[in-house]
Amino acid sequence: MKKGMVIALTMILTAGALSGCGGGATNPKSGETAKKDEVQKFSMSMTTSGYKYAEQSADVNKEKWVKKLEELTNVDLDLRMIPLKDFDQKMSLMFASNDIPDLVQNVGGATTKGMSGSVEAGVFMPLDDLLKQYAPNIMKAVPKEAWQETSFNGKIYGIPSWLSNPSRRATFIRADLLAKTGLPAPKTVDEFMTVMRALKANGIENPYQMRENFKYADTILGAFDVLPAQFEVKGDQVVPKFFDVENMTKALQTFKTMFDEGLIPKDFASISSTDYNKNIEAGKVGMWSANAQSLSGYRNKLKNLVPDGKIEIISSPRGPENFGGHLLYSSINTSYYINNKVSKEKAIRIIQFLEWMLTPEAEKYFSFGIEGENYTTENGAIKFTPPTETSAIEEDQFRGMFWFVHDVVYNKAKEEMSADGRDMIKYLDTIVSKEGLGSIRFVPQLESFSKYPDVAPAGDDVGPKLIIDHMIKMIYGKEPISDWPKVIEEYKTKGGNDILKEATERYKSGNGAIVSNNKN
Repeated sequence: MKKGMVIALTMILTAGALSGCGGGATNPKSGETAKKDEVQKFSMSMTTSGYKYAEQSADVNKEKWVKKLEELTNVDLDLRMIPLKDFDQKMSLMFASNDIPDLVQNVGGATTKGMSGSVEAGVFMPLDDLLKQYAPNIMKAVPKEAWQETSFNGKIYGIPSWLSNPSRRATFIRADLLAKTGLPAPKTVDEFMTVMRALKANGIENPYQMRENFKYADTILGAFDVLPAQFEVKGDQVVPKFFDVENMTKALQTFKTMFDEGLIPKDFASISSTDYNKNIEAGKVGMWSANAQSLSGYRNKLKNLVPDGKIEIISSPRGPENFGGHLLYSSINTSYYINNKVSKEKAIRIIQFLEWMLTPEAEKYFSFGIEGENYTTENGAIKFTPPTETSAIEEDQFRGMFWFVHDVVYNKAKEEMSADGRDMIKYLDTIVSKEGLGSIRFVPQLESFSKYPDVAPAGDDVGPKLIIDHMIKMIYGKEPISDWPKVIEEYKTKGGNDILKEATERYKSGNGAIVSNNKN
């Protein structure tokens, strides 16, 4: 098996017939009726997603957007907000105290760190039968890879908010600065280097912006298909992609050349995400990597500094095997679990509440708000002006937090209303969706990861600490790049062999190994 693998996804909102309000639904097997004409009360925990509006709310349950959602779906919510920065810790405390709400939102799948082994311990109910009967639109819309990540021992425990396209990150360029060089957009690594040198000659401080841990700056690593957190099959064994000595050596040499020629910041290894964006917004950067959905935000901020500045998304440079782009994401964003102590009638109503999320009514509410207050309708067409004030933007984001179950690749209804949004959709559909690097991912995570943290990936997009440290030393010239085979041997002796053994066994047995292919 050659390189590759990760998952697939676009925004398809199903015009489902199910609504959160209306008559009862009868279970023919049990004779039970979910009384949808009666208000259903249930408790729920969820993350603030890092949104300022949510974290500053005195009582989220009294917010008008929550009240309106309750009205639309005939429920009475008791929401418990968990700050994103403390999410895993707070979730662990919640499970330890056994004070678990009726519905629990997790960032990720059924067996990720935030769930603290609760699914395996039987805290939540399997949902297969209830979903088949009461959530046909969810069952139809969610890709099988997402169900894999919210299942355990062959049963579905979580209802996901999913990505119909796992290729999210993109290569951005200041098109106005590129035009001054007289060069076309680069298509290969060599052309990428030529453009960077031309940008440097024209006075651009950072032709290519990087940040610590090679996070959101893995364009070169992707071109050589050696993203250090990813795995592939080589022979009869599952190995990290950095085992490819030839291509890893080429990638490191490319980075070293960029460093030596001043094409990347001298302090790239310690640049935080905040400083990363500050440099871009200050007009110091020619090219960088970011989520494609950031296009509008980058453009708006650049206008304040450079009114004639232009930001575009281009194809990521291709390497020797014609691969390019960034990591492909997991197929899910968040997922939702029903406490096994909940009655069947309440569980049905919760599932119907989540099924409502795929209706046109839900799409309209979460995208635009309340008719007459946030938007109007003329001849069947929605008239909506996106907010521009910071407080209004934050409130708009807050309302969108409660769109729990849907395809989150992008909000098509809203994005199509602006030129920047239409550009973003175009780039995602025609460029970004055609590139990206896949991997073998394990759900639940390999047990050896926690046993050997220094040689385990620090995240889906961050390689092991041991590997990152050697990469930095080699780029700075403190170690010879030719020593990369020695780095691999060090990795093996410090726990890597156990990781390889477990990964290979899990892959061959089909035990929670999710495989996705490189795009080209």
